[in-house]
Amino acid sequence: MDFLQRLAKYLDRPLFPWKKLIIGFSVAQYLFEGVLGWRQYQVLRKTKPPKVLEHEVSQEVYDKSQAYGRAKAKFEMVSGLYGQIQNIAFIHFDVLPKLWSWAGSLLLRFAPARFTGEISQSIVFVLSFVVLQQLLSLPTSIYNTFVLEEKFGFNKQTPKLFITDMIKSNLLAFVLAPPILSAFLAIIKKTGSQFFYYLWLFAAGLQVFMITIYPIAILPLFNKLSPLEPGELKVGVENLAKKLNFPLHELYVIDGSKRSAHSNAYFFGLPWKKHIVIYDTLIEKSDTQEVVAVLAHELGHWSLGHTTRLFGISQIHLFYIFTLFSVFINNNSLYADFGFHKEHPIIVGFILFSDVLGPMDSVIKLLMNILSRRFEFQADAFARSLGYGAELARSLIKIQIQNLSTMDADWMFASYHFSHPILSERLKALEWQPIEKVEGEEATKENGAVRATGRDEL
Repeated sequence: MDFLQRLAKYLDRPLFPWKKLIIGFSVAQYLFEGVLGWRQYQVLRKTKPPKVLEHEVSQEVYDKSQAYGRAKAKFEMVSGLYGQIQNIAFIHFDVLPKLWSWAGSLLLRFAPARFTGEISQSIVFVLSFVVLQQLLSLPTSIYNTFVLEEKFGFNKQTPKLFITDMIKSNLLAFVLAPPILSAFLAIIKKTGSQFFYYLWLFAAGLQVFMITIYPIAILPLFNKLSPLEPGELKVGVENLAKKLNFPLHELYVIDGSKRSAHSNAYFFGLPWKKHIVIYDTLIEKSDTQEVVAVLAHELGHWSLGHTTRLFGISQIHLFYIFTLFSVFINNNSLYADFGFHKEHPIIVGFILFSDVLGPMDSVIKLLMNILSRRFEFQADAFARSLGYGAELARSLIKIQIQNLSTMDADWMFASYHFSHPILSERLKALEWQPIEKVEGEEATKENGAVRATGRDEL
């Protein structure tokens, strides 16, 4: 505690250039990621697939994959620049203090007196901030969905569904944000300098609560879950779960195809009651044993304790964030440099603190990606030990082809951005020996393609 107090005192110096520091961090990160993007773009200009994929991937598919990768790289560069301009404009034009003041004026004009305190004003401020950010990101979101993804045959959304999803997401935010934010602020106000302990316990409990209500109250708003029909696939998955003592409660198929041709399988739930969800597109594009192999990989994460370890790491990360926030929560120079001279709203302090934390979060992201790739290799090896090595390799290749996923990657770009190893690395680790050409290239010539996505990508 003495160390935290000394650190807080050191950082709370008059005229400390917080604005310049945060803008400098943000621009430096953008430039660094731009350099990585440029390195990856050179890889995307190659004209021949990696040697390990020469047998499985035709030149036509490889060319399409490279073109898709270049299109995404250009889009990310432009959208990143757009985000930087927004961020600098927000700081230069003092958007945060103006939005905070507007939220207070709105409450004074329309709300009863008991709802004009900091907590109520913070709720209005955050919801307004969320809506503003969404409106600003709408052009890039529309372009990504209806131009870029449409061009390469991935998009299945209609404008109506796009708008409906956006409305539902906002309504969900308006329902969940007020009680969560109220509890967050109340804990800080009532527990004094030790708030980070209690805030951490609250956050951990909230995560368990959200895991519990997600399949009941949130997921049905966006997708339909149907029990997997009896048949060879259901028997195969149930036998696999039984063999591993996986606490399977229900097997579902999700209608992911109504939005896109993306494909995946994942599980969720409490430790004693798990649900497995399989995308309808995965079932459509793969044979039964390949789908079971995908689930062998996913259940490998559970059996090897990856999910438990990642949950534990996330709790340590949360505790670290809340502890460090206690250093900044009363930083007068930070508030003053952003236009908050008389008021020190806790939620604004947390937003500014998050910006200061950006460089450290980049380091943590890098370390987490390194750990995640290690876990992916282990889960692949687990599936192989169960006798699904060849089926998993074929499934990976099919998804790669159907995805138009990047066939190769610059090592620096992959280390920083990729949570999963590239296909050539996974095939090598699986000791894949091609016997015959893997089916699947025809999928890229149809209206859609399959792309791995979701909670735990294959």
